[in-house]
Amino acid sequence: MPTLYHFSHDATIRRFEPRPSRLEEALVWAVDAAHAWSYCVPRDCPRACFWAGPATTREDIARFFGGDSSRIDMVLEDGWLAALQSASLWRYTLPDSSFVLLDAIAGHWVSREAVEPVALVEITDLPGEIRAAGVNLRGLPSIIEVWREVIGSTLEFSGTRLSFAHDYPDEWR
Repeated sequence: MPTLYHFSHDATIRRFEPRPSRLEEALVWAVDAAHAWSYCVPRDCPRACFWAGPATTREDIARFFGGDSSRIDMVLEDGWLAALQSASLWRYTLPDSSFVLLDAIAGHWVSREAVEPVALVEITDLPGEIRAAGVNLRGLPSIIEVWREVIGSTLEFSGTRLSFAHDYPDEWR
């Protein structure tokens, strides 16, 4: 099992209880260590993350990454960059015993049982943490425009809190 994390602005959580989710089931959510960088942002920060996978075409690697198939991008709205610079988060390490893999591409794991964290670390340099994972972090006026391109490509991707984007389309609600 991988190392699993939960990120929060709250350093006082002693037990994670399953909560209702978009899956209409009460769950505790975690992300694996390989994808932890994607949660090193303020809670409501919309972000589009994408990278090449086994099925990604050479054309998409050239189009999105200039030919570099090892590149990983995280795109935020320009308006979130200042908040990212000044925010800090707490990274909880969770025991993996009750978790099951929900989404291998995004690294999402879920537990239907309450979970008590085994470690807690404060992260004070969020952009540094993202870049240390080898991720190309950049801001754009709109992430929805790039998101539409990414989801229509052969890239692997994860989009989180997209509904908080300033130009989130009504038809996606």
